[in-house]
Amino acid sequence: MTFDAVVVGAGPAGSAAALALARAGRSVVMVERGPFPGSKNVYGGVVYGRILDEVIPRWWEEVPVQRWVVRRSTMILTDTQAVTLDLRSQAWGREPYNGMTVLRADFDSWLAGHAVDAGARLLTSTVATGLLRDASGRVCGVRTDRPDGDLRARVVIACDGVNSFLAKEAGLMARADAAHVTLGAKEVLALPAEVIEDRFGLGPHEGLDIEAVGGTSGVAGGGFLYTNRDSLSVGVVVSLEELAASRRRPEELIAGFKAHPAIAPYLKGAFLKEYSAHLIPEGGYSTMPPLAADGLLVAGDAAAMTLAAGIWLEGVNFAIGAGLAAGRAAAEAVAAGDVSTAGLGSYRQALERSFVLRDHKRLRLAPQLVLSDRMQTQYTKVLGDIAEELFTVTNPEPKPGLLRIIWRSLRRHRVRGRDLLRDGLDTARTFR
Repeated sequence: MTFDAVVVGAGPAGSAAALALARAGRSVVMVERGPFPGSKNVYGGVVYGRILDEVIPRWWEEVPVQRWVVRRSTMILTDTQAVTLDLRSQAWGREPYNGMTVLRADFDSWLAGHAVDAGARLLTSTVATGLLRDASGRVCGVRTDRPDGDLRARVVIACDGVNSFLAKEAGLMARADAAHVTLGAKEVLALPAEVIEDRFGLGPHEGLDIEAVGGTSGVAGGGFLYTNRDSLSVGVVVSLEELAASRRRPEELIAGFKAHPAIAPYLKGAFLKEYSAHLIPEGGYSTMPPLAADGLLVAGDAAAMTLAAGIWLEGVNFAIGAGLAAGRAAAEAVAAGDVSTAGLGSYRQALERSFVLRDHKRLRLAPQLVLSDRMQTQYTKVLGDIAEELFTVTNPEPKPGLLRIIWRSLRRHRVRGRDLLRDGLDTARTFR
C-alpha cells in the first residue's frame, strides 16, 4: 500500500504528526507495535497542555485527565533531610489549566483517536522492521513484520522512541551513549481518592506533582510522586552509568525513595498495582541527531526531545510540538513534490522558532549540571544543613548569622570556592 506518509509509533509525537497530515488532506498511516496506542508507553505522569490549545479547541473538556495539578513541590533530599519549595496555585485548577496527571494508555489512545477521526489510518500490533529505499537511496516507506506488509510512502516520520531503530538505520543516530541516557522506573500504588485528597490537602479532581533531586541511594538522579485519581505514581530517574556501576536494581532505588522520611508518610496504606521502567534521552540539545534525511523525519524521544533540567522534566509536550511540526512539514513537502532533506527543511525551521528547540538550546547545559557529583552530593547536603541550622533554636546561645551558617556548611562538606563559583556561573547561564 502507498501513502503520502507513514508515521512509526502512535505515541504523542506520532499521533500529532498523523493528525497534522490528515488535516492537511494527506493520506497517512500510523504503525503501532502495541495492541493499542499507549499500551506499552511509560512515563512519570504529568502532561502540560498549552501545546494542545492550537490542536484541539477546549481539549480539557474531553481529555482523559486523572487530576489537574494545582500544587507543585520541588524537593532537595539528603538521607535524612528534605528542603522543599512548595507552590499551590488555584489558577492552575481552572480553565485552561496548566498541567494534569494522566495515564498513557488513556491519553495516547485519545490523541490517536483524534488523528483517526481526521482521516489517518491506525495499524496496531505491527512492528516496523526497517526502511524501504528507492533506486536513488531515498527512504520511501517501511517494512513490517506482517506478511506482504511493506508500506510505501513519500515521507516516513520516525517516532519510534528513545532507541529509534529507524533513525539508526538511516545513519542519523549514532550508537547510544549511556552517559546521555537515564532510566526511569516507577510503581503505581493504589490508594482511594478520598485518602489522596485528605492526605495531600487536595480537593476533588485536584492533583500534586512532587519532583525531587537526590533521594536515590547515592546514584545520581532524583525521584517523583504524582497523584492520580485513585492511585499514586512514584519512582526514580537515575543515571544509567551510575546504576550499572552500583550493581543495584531499579526497584531497590524505588524502595529507598519510598522509605525516605519525606515520602514514606504519603504512601501509608497504598499497595502495588503496576511496575514499569523506561530509558529516557537526557542529553538534551547537544545530543540531538539530524532531524531529517531524504524522505525521513525524526521526532519525539527518537530525536532526544526530553527536557531534563532539574526544575523541569518534560517530554510529552515537546513530543506533541515536534510531531505537529513534522506532520506540517511533511504535508508541505509532499504538496511541493520535494521530499529531499532540503525539501523537508521547514521542519527544523519550525522547531527553531518554537519552544521545542528554543528551550532545549537555552537549557542545553542543564542535564550535566543537575547530574553532576557536586550537585547530587555536596550541594544537597550544604542546602539541607543551612536550612536545618537556620531554623534550629539555639537558646540560650545567640542565633548565628546567616553568612556564618553558610560558611560553616561549605567548609563541613569541603566545597571549594572555585567549584562553587564555576557552578554558580553555569547555573546562572543555564537558567537565566
